[in-house]
This record gives sequence, C-alpha cells and structure tokens, in this order.
Amino acid sequence: MKLIELKDVKKTFQDGRKTIEALKPTNFSVEEGEFVAVIGPSGSGKSTFLTIIGGLQTPTEGNVFIREDKFSELDEKERAKKRFDEIGFILQASNLIPFLTVKDQLKLVNKIEKSKLDEDKVQNLLSELGIDHLMDKYPSDLSGGEKQRAAIARAMYHNPAVILADEPTASLDTDRAFEVVEILARETKKEKKATIMVTHDERLTDYCDAVYTMKDGVLTKNQKK
Repeated sequence: MKLIELKDVKKTFQDGRKTIEALKPTNFSVEEGEFVAVIGPSGSGKSTFLTIIGGLQTPTEGNVFIREDKFSELDEKERAKKRFDEIGFILQASNLIPFLTVKDQLKLVNKIEKSKLDEDKVQNLLSELGIDHLMDKYPSDLSGGEKQRAAIARAMYHNPAVILADEPTASLDTDRAFEVVEILARETKKEKKATIMVTHDERLTDYCDAVYTMKDGVLTKNQKK
C-alpha cells in the first residue's frame, strides 16, 4: 500500500515579477515498509519537497495523498490534525524539549492527544531503540546518538504512517550516524512505515530501498548499483 504519494505536484514562488519553480512537476510514492533517501545540493528543492509532504506548505499544483486520502487539499486546521496523526518528524537537531525526560517527551504526545500514556508501548519502543535505561534522563544527559534515538522514539510513538527525517545524522560522528540510520531502516520495516530521509551523506543510502536525487527542483530516481 502507498502510504505517501505525490501526483503532479509543483511549487512556484513569486520573486517580484519573476516566477521561481522550486519544485517542478513531481510524481513520487513510498510504500509501507519502504525506506527512501533523497540527496542533492543545498538549494536544490529538497526542503520544499519535504515541507510539502509534511503539509507545512501546500503545492501550487497537484495533490499529496496519505494512505490514499487527499492531504494537501485539506484546510489548515484539518491538515494540522492529519499531520499530527500521520507524520512523524526527525530533524537534524533532535529538538527534544530540554526540561522533559525521555519518557516525558513521549508523554507530551498523549497530552496533546488527550489520551493516556501507554506504559507498555513506551517500554517496548525505548527497549527496541536501546534507550529504555535512559527514560528518566534529560536531553543534557544524553549523547548525540542517544538524543536522536529518543527523537526517533517520539516520532514513532503515536504510530504515524510516514516518517520524515531531515538530515537526521548531520550532527553525529560517523559511527553514530550509521547506527541511527540502521535503526531507522529496521524500524521502518518492522513497523511498516514509509520513511523519507533527506541527507547529504551518500554513504548512508546503502540502508535505503530507493535513492532519489533532487537537482534544480527535479526529482530523479537513481539506478540501483
């Protein structure tokens, strides 16, 4: 099943009298259990692409679908709810809240949802990521790799269909970077997510099922080596 799909999606901006095509007409999809990488230089359109998928921008033309439901045509309030329910974000800086423990980072999701903390799910998820012994620690007590594992846990806790990882290893050393991407690849398969990772580090793409290159707003699928 396609968990995320873009059909003829295009994004333009006005710069005075000039029209800039940040994303040229794009067709793209990711199936459940598929881990995809998008590579390309700065200014190539990767950020525009990712923010459109995440519902933070709307396309000028075309449609974005999540679980085959139209996403990009929802009004802002409905789109925000759908984004919270169906998309997990993992950013370059883990963006953990400094005054919350690892466990409380997940508990915050329940507060937003007005639901009860699932203690078993928290335990199982943190154990799977190898950080269950850190659940009562604050971000300042964690290494870079541990912070990103906690960020992965937070992104996956509410069981979204799609995981968007924007340069998730940029602040990590090589060993930790490979470790985090290996975890992402494993969890994508195990939990049947559609994961899209934007990265500058092409070495990390060995863990991916498909690799795309973005250049001047054009997305092209790379041939497998």
